[in-house]
Amino acid sequence: MRDNEVVNVGPEPLTFDDVIKVARHGAPVQLTDDAIAAIAAARQRVDELAESPVPAYGISTGFGALATRHIDPALRAQLQRSLVRSHAAGNGPEVETEVVRALMLLRLSTLATGHTGVRPATAKTLAALISAGITPIVHEYGSLGCSGDLAPLAHVALTLMGEGVVRDASGNVQPAAEALKQARIDPVELAAKEGLALINGTDGMLGMLILAIDDLTRLVRTADVSAAMSVEALLGTDRVFAPELQALRPHPGQALSAANMTRVLRDSGVMASHRDPAACTRVQDAYSLRCAPQVAGAARDTIAHAATVAGRELASAIDNPAVLADGRVESNGNFHGAPVAYVLDFLAVVAADLASMSERRTDRFLDVARNHGLPAFLADDPGVDSGHMIAQYTQAAIVSELKRLAVPASVDSIPSSAMQEDHVSMGWSAARKLRKSVDGLTRVLAIEVLTAARALDLRAPLEPAPATAAVVRALRETVPAPGPDRFLAPEIDSAVRLVAEGGVVAAAETVTGPLD
Repeated sequence: MRDNEVVNVGPEPLTFDDVIKVARHGAPVQLTDDAIAAIAAARQRVDELAESPVPAYGISTGFGALATRHIDPALRAQLQRSLVRSHAAGNGPEVETEVVRALMLLRLSTLATGHTGVRPATAKTLAALISAGITPIVHEYGSLGCSGDLAPLAHVALTLMGEGVVRDASGNVQPAAEALKQARIDPVELAAKEGLALINGTDGMLGMLILAIDDLTRLVRTADVSAAMSVEALLGTDRVFAPELQALRPHPGQALSAANMTRVLRDSGVMASHRDPAACTRVQDAYSLRCAPQVAGAARDTIAHAATVAGRELASAIDNPAVLADGRVESNGNFHGAPVAYVLDFLAVVAADLASMSERRTDRFLDVARNHGLPAFLADDPGVDSGHMIAQYTQAAIVSELKRLAVPASVDSIPSSAMQEDHVSMGWSAARKLRKSVDGLTRVLAIEVLTAARALDLRAPLEPAPATAAVVRALRETVPAPGPDRFLAPEIDSAVRLVAEGGVVAAAETVTGPLD
């Protein structure tokens, strides 16, 4: 992506790529003329209702359990300020900048549909914050995933008012008022309905879902490569990945995963060394080797389902009340986070299972009863050296944590707002734990790559497949070849960076071409 590439935000849905550009690469944004026209048209209807003596929820009334009170026009500006200030009640660790930028962009996208009733100037100010790289400080705790991500979004709305605390484009923490002044952005004096429109959305959980899909799409390909390396180094067979066998169970993800593994293992000298039945008496490989496409394939299909849900959410305009095309302003329940929460939880299950299978393959390398001729723990001098013994412990500890994180958040609910909000989604919590799951999966796969690469080196003079050899070479740029025990933590960190940055897949693709 070019550094100055602008993401246009209009009434039509954003793409996943738009979200990634803004959240992870700092792209600026711009509201389209169509968006400004749609926003202005909806605002006209809100202004009409604000002037009417008939109470309209969120415009001339209180909110939630306090919706029965009609608010005098002289108090409505105070109402908006009070709403944002009181709802900016987050607590705990600071949420990552990429998450907050995704949240801000997605709220802007909903404003751009013309279904929220904010003024064009308010939407333009939010766009200006994103483009200036000003990121409100949002906290880990505060959202129940119903009535949207209220507390996280309220911290953003507080910044629009020139209040609260932010990080500027350089990452420095400072008062919002000072950051806005430096960026020459005027704070907003919120008008009727605007406070509610700025905080009533599922944007935080959706942003984290899209970021997780981006990560997991890379990691599931990495899992194919790491599994192929393990199959090769453990003297397994690739015959089970044949397309005619995969066709007997026509799950699309399984076929893609098996095809990837076959391509990565092509022309392996290690595998050629034991293709003769007389040289290999094993009937079949362990499940962690033989069933890798079935597990990684099911993960792919789950990611695809999550992407379908995220795509629907990107096409949504989530606010309550909503301004309809015919001018009606109607209360609704579209802010409930259940659709997003369910797939966030489902992806945490996927991450845990991919990691669990990866750890089992790593463990096989270390056991002389199962590693087919490799030294114990892949140590240089077993007994004196411990090799990768404790690297597997690290994997096991992470996998255990991932299993705990796979317990769904979305089956929980805690009533709030004096029982007005008596069933909530916990989608924000599902998203937060998924981020930890993605990080854990990255680390587990990195340790498998590190261990499989060491085992392939120890198979010399047998030559690995060109694709797996390319991965080993990429790793060897920062991690030395096998030898006596060294400080292992930095080598694991190097492998983690290689996986996180897509280097494992990229190295394999220099031989295979793009993996699916």
